[in-house]
Amino acid sequence: MPDELTPPSAPGNAARVYHTLVIGSGFSGLCMAIRLLQGGQRDILLLEKSDDVGGTWRDNHYPGAECDVPSALYSYSFERKTDWDYQWSGQGQILEYIHHVVQRHGLRRYIRFGSAVIAAHFDEQASLWQVTLDNGDTLRSRFLVSAVGQLHQPSVPKLPGQEDFAGPQFHSARWDDKAGLRGKSVAVIGNAASAVQFVPAIAGEVASLTVYQRSANWLAPKRDRPYTAREKKLMRALPWIKSLARLKTYLRNELIVYPALRGRRLNAWLLRQACLGYMKKTIADETLRAKLTPDYPIGAKRILTANGYYEALCRDNVELVTEPIRKLDARGIITADDVHREHDVVIYATGFITNPFLHGIEVRGRGDRLLAQHWCDGAHAYLGVTTRGFPNLFFLYGPNTNLGHNSILLMSEAEVDYILRLMATAQARDAASVEVREHVEGNYNRALQKRLARMAWSRIEDSWYKSGERVTNNWPGSVGEYRQRLRNYDPDDFAFD
Repeated sequence: MPDELTPPSAPGNAARVYHTLVIGSGFSGLCMAIRLLQGGQRDILLLEKSDDVGGTWRDNHYPGAECDVPSALYSYSFERKTDWDYQWSGQGQILEYIHHVVQRHGLRRYIRFGSAVIAAHFDEQASLWQVTLDNGDTLRSRFLVSAVGQLHQPSVPKLPGQEDFAGPQFHSARWDDKAGLRGKSVAVIGNAASAVQFVPAIAGEVASLTVYQRSANWLAPKRDRPYTAREKKLMRALPWIKSLARLKTYLRNELIVYPALRGRRLNAWLLRQACLGYMKKTIADETLRAKLTPDYPIGAKRILTANGYYEALCRDNVELVTEPIRKLDARGIITADDVHREHDVVIYATGFITNPFLHGIEVRGRGDRLLAQHWCDGAHAYLGVTTRGFPNLFFLYGPNTNLGHNSILLMSEAEVDYILRLMATAQARDAASVEVREHVEGNYNRALQKRLARMAWSRIEDSWYKSGERVTNNWPGSVGEYRQRLRNYDPDDFAFD
């Protein structure tokens, strides 16, 4: 645990040069800070646009919000939590865990809140990053780490008549607690990961609930349950039991779910049957089942896990609409078949802006080149961590590191350790900058895209995993493979100048 000393000077001192600036204080950004502090580096600062830590678990506080990764895998390996309330944990307890970690490691003194980054420019002469905040302040650092994640900028579709609607309308990641849903007619636009959680949570309190579905999703039962008091006590007394559960969950995802995404027919068939069996068991109406059955291979889009969503759609006060939305008016929504449904509240469960990466931040590297221009054909980075032309810039949960089958925390921890090794090598060689070699990144990404072309995600034209024809978000291998590749660190892959 770091000592209680404050940083050497006040955050925002224009003359100061930080060792590392980290953008974001979610799981990945906090992990980066902890590992830097554990290595003795105190000259760091985390820049957080909000007024608290937590990232997606701070922002997504809608009713029923919970993790779709089992609790056993959803804590740091160096700070394992053994007293989760449920096998799949809720937003509140995850955020509580994050606050605990921040307190335990004394991180708040290294965070500047209310500091949204709008630009970052690499000063070639000084080999420093200059970071500009939305209030006009500028900060400088030797290294810059982006930990903004892939799922933090809400995506709200532009629909005709939105400005005419008289009632509250908001995105699920910006939940309006003051809207007051009880006894009202509520429209939900979208039916993916957030919707399948909050629809069951609100269906019982609203007068009517209409879910507007653009495309169906593969949905598997979560089979969640609370841990008993005896189980919690046992795991506290014998932490290895939780470690065993963590390993069991990890191996199940690696050996059963991942092969299905890779195209293994038996695994894909087993997952498909589990989803269809759950639907058939829950929904008697064949017409409704047909509407909810996807027309694409399982795994091509995110496989959802939830309890209660199908049951909610069977309620008398809930309707599933698959006709496209034509427009909104003051009183509700009109679909393409000219049916008008009146609503008091509209909730957008329409996901996030995942492409382009680092949306809303203007990043310029060598030769004043824009990162957006560098990535005009789709984001790419060597091992998802760094890209040519942008020295001393590192990504956590960057391009091609998202997973469809396991915990992203396993990826982030490996990335943090890799970045620390790059920093250590630069220091040992007295190098002002570190940059991946062009041929190394090029060869890596060509091989990566070749593998991705064989994955389930490439079998459909449009998803948040893709930018045009390029799969930009997902990693095509197992978590074990990724972690092993990062462990096999080769400093010759980089230029240290």
